[in-house]
Amino acid sequence: MSPQISPSQTSKGLPTLITKERELSWQVASNLFISFKYAWAGISYSFHTQRNFRIHLSVCALAIALSLFLHLQPIEIAIIGITSGLVLALELLNTAIESLVDLTVKQTYHELAKVAKDCAAGAVLVSSLVAVLVAGTLLLPPLVILIMSKF
Repeated sequence: MSPQISPSQTSKGLPTLITKERELSWQVASNLFISFKYAWAGISYSFHTQRNFRIHLSVCALAIALSLFLHLQPIEIAIIGITSGLVLALELLNTAIESLVDLTVKQTYHELAKVAKDCAAGAVLVSSLVAVLVAGTLLLPPLVILIMSKF
């Protein structure tokens, strides 16, 4: 059964991504499969609507691929994966917080709404910088050795 996407438009002209099946999503999921389905819907929503989520996912995939190409130790690959996963998880939380704030304040400005959104975005920024530092520390030395060996 394919989900039907609501044809209504949001105030920004984006189509809403609420399926008919989600009308009762406030209820407890009837089984584990449904819970995973809802979780995947959140990831899918973020992927389709959030540019930064797609950027973080691409950089994460690049870092993992490069670590495999450079034959890093499994623990080093795991560390890069954990820090990258943290960035993606915080980006999902940022999207959730922004959506909840938008739902609450609608089209009005509120200083506390700004604080909530800015802090959530700041958490993503901090985790991204840490992930870049970790990946750079682990990837740059073998990458420099590889480049120097070609010259």
